[in-house]
Amino acid sequence: QVQLVEFGGGLVQAGGSLRLSCAASGRIFSINDMAWYRQALGKQRELVAAITSGGSTNYADSVKGRFTISRDNAKNTVYLQMNSLKPEDTAVYYCNADIRRRGGLRATYWGQGTQVTVSS
Repeated sequence: QVQLVEFGGGLVQAGGSLRLSCAASGRIFSINDMAWYRQALGKQRELVAAITSGGSTNYADSVKGRFTISRDNAKNTVYLQMNSLKPEDTAVYYCNADIRRRGGLRATYWGQGTQVTVSS
């Protein structure tokens, strides 16, 4: 009844940019924290960036100064602007959101993932 759908992945050369978006839909009452994670082949999933409902942000050290997370609360959407991409940014990127559904139930939801590949 709640779904996260991601858009914007693809193939880009090193130094390029991509913008990911993730829209939440369904019986949503409110959305708290939203975040982007990534998982490279053979590695554990790691937090890339997070943003609270009030707009406070947190970034992994490896992306500070290059990536920017933002959200549009009216659209239930979170974005990740990725600049100065490096080959080591290659991974499947997942959207994550802490959502309270209409009716009161609160849970963490994940998107299906979108592949980002950075060529050298």
